[in-house]
Amino acid sequence: MTTHAPQATHTVTLPGSLDEAVAALAAMPAAVPVAGGTDLMAAVNSGLLRPAALVGLGRISEIRGWQYQDGHALLGAGLTHARMGRPDFAALIPALAAAARAAGPPQIRNAGTLGGNIASAAPTGDALPVLAALEASLVIAGPGGGRREIPVGRLLAGIELLHPGELIGYVRVPLLHAPQTFLKATGRTGPGRATASVAVVLDPARRMVRCAVGAVAPMPLRPYDAEHWVASLIDWDGERTLAPEALTAFGDYVAAACIPDPVPAPESGEPGTLPPAVLHLRRTVATLARRALGRALA
Repeated sequence: MTTHAPQATHTVTLPGSLDEAVAALAAMPAAVPVAGGTDLMAAVNSGLLRPAALVGLGRISEIRGWQYQDGHALLGAGLTHARMGRPDFAALIPALAAAARAAGPPQIRNAGTLGGNIASAAPTGDALPVLAALEASLVIAGPGGGRREIPVGRLLAGIELLHPGELIGYVRVPLLHAPQTFLKATGRTGPGRATASVAVVLDPARRMVRCAVGAVAPMPLRPYDAEHWVASLIDWDGERTLAPEALTAFGDYVAAACIPDPVPAPESGEPGTLPPAVLHLRRTVATLARRALGRALA
C-alpha cells in the first residue's frame, strides 16, 4: 500500500462477511479495520498510527450496495464516493451524491468509503453534514451477529462510541423525495478539503428545513433556531419561494449560530471582536447557507 505499510502491520485478515469481520476484530483487539484506507494510510505515513494488524473490508460484498427498507435507503458502509456520485444514486439522495462528487480527486473517490468517512469523523468529512441534515442513523454490527442502531449525530458527538469488536455496517437514510443540496468552500480551486460546507434538506411532509454546517467545528452543527425560523416563512402548499432578503437573513442566521460573537469581557462589558480570518469564515458559511437554501427552493 505504501513503503511504510510492511513495517507498520504484522497481520492482515480479509474476511468475506460482516460477521466474519466483527469476529476478527473481537479476536484481535489491537486490529484496525480498513476499507478504502484514505485516512488510515495518511495516519500511517505521518507516523500517527502503527497498527499491529489490519482487518480488510474490501471483500465484503454485502456492504458495497444499498437497498430500500420501510421508506429508507439502507446504505452499505463500503459504498465508495465514486459509486455514490453516479446518477442513479443522485436520484435517490441528491445531497449525499453531491458530497461524494466533491470528496476529492478520482483516486480518493474511487477508494474512500461512506463508512470510513463516518468512522474517521474528520471535521472536513463531506458526507457528515449531509448525514446530519438527513438525520441518518447507523446500523452497528457487533459480536455474535448483534445489531444496534444509533443516530449518526450521537456517534459524531462522542455521546455513543463503538464498542470493542463493533463495525459500522450500514447507514439508514430517510427517503424524503424532496430537494436537498450540498455546497462547500475549499482553500484552493478544484477538489480539496472543505474550509466550510453546508447541507440543506427540505422535508415537506413535516414542513421542515434541516441544515447542517461542516468543517467549522469538530462535528457538524445544526442551527435549529434558523431552521425553524425559515421554515415558518415558506408557503409549503404553494410555490415554496422566498424573497432574496429572507435567503440572506437565513444565511446570516446560520453563520451567527455556528460562529457566534465572543462573550463580552466581564470587566468592561464590551463585546469582543472576531479575528479577520474567523469573520471571513462566517461570511463564507452565510454565503453557502443562502445559496444552498436558494437552490433547494428553486
